[in-house]
Amino acid sequence: MSSWKDNLPSVRGKLLRDEPLAPYTWFRVGGAAEALFIPADAEDLADFLKALDPAVPVAVLGVGSNVIVRDGGVEGVVIRLAGRPWAQITTDGDTITAGTGALDSMVAKASAKAGIAGLEFYAGIPGTIGGALTMNAGCYGAETKDVLVSAWGLTRAGERVDYALADFGYTYRHSQAPADIIWVEATYRGTADAPEAVAARIAEITSRRETTQPIREKTGGSTFKNPPGHSSWKLVDEAGWRGRLHAVTGGGAMFSELHSNFMINPGEATAADIEGLGETVRADVLQKTGVQLDWEIKRIGRALS
Repeated sequence: MSSWKDNLPSVRGKLLRDEPLAPYTWFRVGGAAEALFIPADAEDLADFLKALDPAVPVAVLGVGSNVIVRDGGVEGVVIRLAGRPWAQITTDGDTITAGTGALDSMVAKASAKAGIAGLEFYAGIPGTIGGALTMNAGCYGAETKDVLVSAWGLTRAGERVDYALADFGYTYRHSQAPADIIWVEATYRGTADAPEAVAARIAEITSRRETTQPIREKTGGSTFKNPPGHSSWKLVDEAGWRGRLHAVTGGGAMFSELHSNFMINPGEATAADIEGLGETVRADVLQKTGVQLDWEIKRIGRALS
């Protein structure tokens, strides 16, 4: 009996079956995708989605910086927006347009070169524009909603949709846009400023990040959202989890000594180790403080039974 994997649409990009996803994530953990599709461009993606059986689940993976892929792998097709066609960045006056596979940091650098202020904060976010759109990414007092003008993407059925800023209904780390939209391109508007001034602010953010975050570890960025009136790092720290190895073995996950809202994989932790640590800390903080921590890291796939 043939399965949907035997009848996948023809593509111009790369289509891999039973592809391990750990190498594509910053934590370096997780099982395989039943199918991994790296489209050649937006047209290739649209054609694939239109031809793909509507019953097949679809998930999107960017640079893998803010995700835990569970050890049992991911059902259906994982779409990874990678390569030059997805990372194009252009500027025009005080606007900058970027493909959703572009790194946030590269968009910040391009804005500096063009003398566009307002997107400096993207230098502090370890992800891509697609992820930034999805979660209203931000740091150091600025958010995506502050500079976004519009974006367009594809529905699960491969149809184009265009969104203005107001259509996203952004709140803190959340968008009201349908979760199944695969974003293709975004346009931002900043303000004119001297390129050297913008670059100096980016350098300051980059330096601050390098000295306060474990960016050279196997990590996933900020683990929890900041609850109203609280800082997640402070709650985790005060609960005694900074630098504390969760498992007895050297492969266990832990919260970084450098930044207590960053989980790291210091050895050979599994996705279950990492997610389990997060849930343990959430429960501990709730018991000790009455404050509920909500995940900022996205978790996808199936746990091993």
